[in-house]
Amino acid sequence: MATRRGTHVVTGARRRLGALLAVLVAALGLVLGGATAASAHATLEGTDPARGSVVAAAPGAVTLTFSEGVSLAADSVRVLDPQGKAVDDGKPEHVDGKSATARVALRSGLGNGTYTVAWRAVSEDSHPVGGAFTFSIGAPSDTSVNAAAVQGAEAQGAVAFAYGTARTVAYVAFALLAGAAAFVLVVWPGGTAVRGVQRLLMTGWVALLLSTVAVLLLRGPYERGTGLGQSFDLSLVRATLDERIGTALAARLLLLAAAGVFLSLLVGQLGTPQPKPAAPEPADDPEDEEEAELRRLERAAAEAPQRDARLGLGLAGLALALALTATWVGADHSAVGIQVALALPLAAVHLLAMAGWLGGLAVLVVGLRHGLPAAAVDRFSKLALWLVSALVATGVYQSWRGLGSWSALVDTSYGRLLLIKVGCVAAMLGVAWISRAWTARLRTADESAGAPQEARADESAAVGAGESAAAESGAAESGAAGGGAAGGGDPARAAQLARQRALRDRARGERGAAGSPARAGLRRSVVVETSVAVLVLVVTTMLTNSPPGRVAQAVAAAPAAPVAGAPAAPGRTEELKLPYDTGGRTPNAKGTATVTVEPVATGPNQVTLKLADSTGQPAEVPELELAFTLPDRDLGPLPVTLQPQGTGSWTGTAQLPLNGMWVVSVTVRSSDIDQVTATRQLKVGP
Repeated sequence: MATRRGTHVVTGARRRLGALLAVLVAALGLVLGGATAASAHATLEGTDPARGSVVAAAPGAVTLTFSEGVSLAADSVRVLDPQGKAVDDGKPEHVDGKSATARVALRSGLGNGTYTVAWRAVSEDSHPVGGAFTFSIGAPSDTSVNAAAVQGAEAQGAVAFAYGTARTVAYVAFALLAGAAAFVLVVWPGGTAVRGVQRLLMTGWVALLLSTVAVLLLRGPYERGTGLGQSFDLSLVRATLDERIGTALAARLLLLAAAGVFLSLLVGQLGTPQPKPAAPEPADDPEDEEEAELRRLERAAAEAPQRDARLGLGLAGLALALALTATWVGADHSAVGIQVALALPLAAVHLLAMAGWLGGLAVLVVGLRHGLPAAAVDRFSKLALWLVSALVATGVYQSWRGLGSWSALVDTSYGRLLLIKVGCVAAMLGVAWISRAWTARLRTADESAGAPQEARADESAAVGAGESAAAESGAAESGAAGGGAAGGGDPARAAQLARQRALRDRARGERGAAGSPARAGLRRSVVVETSVAVLVLVVTTMLTNSPPGRVAQAVAAAPAAPVAGAPAAPGRTEELKLPYDTGGRTPNAKGTATVTVEPVATGPNQVTLKLADSTGQPAEVPELELAFTLPDRDLGPLPVTLQPQGTGSWTGTAQLPLNGMWVVSVTVRSSDIDQVTATRQLKVGP
């Protein structure tokens, strides 16, 4: 009765954890479904000439200042005249060696008009950044440059998906490779002789090799916003190798070559079946005691080579794992920001602990199908406790370092992803608790089954001895009677029968071990735990592609771009009313959007957007977008970043580089399926 009640408790807990896992997957799906491309991690803080400014004389160079260091390529900063021709020397460089700056010289003799500066670089945490702005010499003018076409920092959709997938596969493969190797070295040395474990090790190594090559090839198109067809462009690959992340990827490939040699040694040294030493017999006299001591010494000498091999392989594997970890932490968020000297080693510990836990779970799933001893399961359970402790401790520090404030948990995509990761880890800990309960049952079951098995073995041995004696007696009698013609005491036949009995007994024992309720329950629990761990790795990859909450909040709080030297505002204010009806049934589905633009001139314009429902009351909607398009010049749409200013009110700045008849579009989404876009014309200039 107690066993049945305990089974019900474990089953109920498993159901609750399954429901929690479903909620976490749904939350991750919502984040993925509503996510846009990752924002840049370095921001443009200032320019010379200033954005939107009018200067009296042509400058000799254009200088950009960023919030953190960036790496530059030959086309990182381009300056285009009103006709779209390049007027820079094509040699961007850092100012006085400062990595947070970029400067490109301009040709002499530039005429009056509006010039477009398009820039694209790679921030210190390996993420591409880009944008565009205009300045004018003498007076603003028309320009043929499509600012929307030259300013994008976002990668093409297919490239971004392939690049993100390759990075996720690399994380999972590293966890499988490093964790599986650690498991067989520390917990289950005999596992290297199991074909399933060997396949896990080889799968991790091959997947990490292929994903690293894929990231290296896709990095160039990802940075420059080009298509998949540019993946095999050797010039882009060479440019990637000159960057920090390219150096890390090249080092990873070299380390994987060494890891291949390590795996061959690991399987060759530990995968060879070792002769099992005979159990010491009880000694009753001094001579027997001396013989037993001699046997112990012989046994220790026989085990020494494998023990030394495990120690040497363990040290080599640890060095390789640390070096591979450095290829990640040296090119992500840990390498920039505050407390870099502390963040780098803690990030390495975090990644190694994750690999040890996840890779160990994968080997545990395989081992439970191939007679993994309960003692080995118990050792891994204790090791996993230390790994989880390291994960939690280093994760708390990384969260504090990346967030910066409590509000960033809900106000930034980084914080929301972090909450999902915390939920996934909590689910993992819950499943791990169930796994520990199954581990205790497995240990108890094996201990209780040990005595009957020994009794059966003794009984079989006794029966075998009796049969042998009977066979020898019969053989002797037959030999005496028939002169040995019958040959009844054939030793080859007796040895064959003994081998068949041994194989039958071993197969029966393996079937019993694999089919025990405790072993099957532990296997199911570990499979669920591994699935949640893979989900954690997916969220981790998304976190590395998102700007930390500390950076995102700093960007949001930054003041509007300076417009020193801009002409005085003519004082004109235009108010546009755009009725909308999304067709939904909610109160906010129908109403009026009021757009106020000031000063309605080229350059920066202050924009206010207010929404009112059909009764005239301020309305809130799930999604709202405002954009400006100049159809005559094929310019736009130029989106406006809106900042909420209370219920139903938003403000932003619209950069309008040219005079003409602009089209103002307001997209309102009142529910998950109800959306409409309303448009009105706005004339800028005479």
